[in-house]
Amino acid sequence: MNVGIPISALWPQASARPLDDAALTALYGRSGRPHLRMNFVTSVDGGVSVDGYSAGLSGEADKRVFGLLRMLCDALLVAAGTLRHEGYRAVRLNERRRAWRREHGLAEYPTLVVVSGSLDLDPAQAAFADAPVRPVVLTRADAVAPPGLTGVADVVRCGDDRVDLAAGLAALRRRGLGQVLCEGGPQLFGALTAADLVDEVCLTVAPLLAGAGPGRITAGDASDVRHLPLRHVLAAADGMLMLRYARDRP
Repeated sequence: MNVGIPISALWPQASARPLDDAALTALYGRSGRPHLRMNFVTSVDGGVSVDGYSAGLSGEADKRVFGLLRMLCDALLVAAGTLRHEGYRAVRLNERRRAWRREHGLAEYPTLVVVSGSLDLDPAQAAFADAPVRPVVLTRADAVAPPGLTGVADVVRCGDDRVDLAAGLAALRRRGLGQVLCEGGPQLFGALTAADLVDEVCLTVAPLLAGAGPGRITAGDASDVRHLPLRHVLAAADGMLMLRYARDRP
């Protein structure tokens, strides 16, 4: 099924024919091993937001891939600050995408996983209160949960002075959540990179100049430079470029 603005492949195998959802699904796919995929959108000049929000950079084609990546994952990982700032609601999929998941032996919905060192979370936020699958919160050992949080989410403690992301991902794998999609924010992306946990980056480049002000898609402490091979380049009729970089782990 092909919906909305056409998306075509530019590389490695160029095709003028628009990609339907089946072709996009095959391009992005699922890994045969535990895998952490990042998904971000940026302006041409590297801005992470417009007027403070990432939505100003997105478009129809980007949203299509955004929804597809959510369909493919077991868990959707997001930092607490991004959850609050972007106003995350419950992670839900349409019937067509839920049917795809059922056909492939997956739960109908991915599990929302929130990283929060302080547990400064609102249990009444729709992301928790209206979730079709009980969310998971990764936090540090001594963080104090606000009243009501354990009623709507599983709190997993990993790390003492900060959240141990490697231990958190291992805890997710024990729950059967091996294919993880991370939507940020920049501090979480930087921490995952520093811990050498990032397997893949899906980056949409919006045909916009955001100007000075917005930060980058990654932030935090410096980390080693790592090679991430380019896997494909897609182009949308609205000028969006969708890039996928991924490494092969031994």
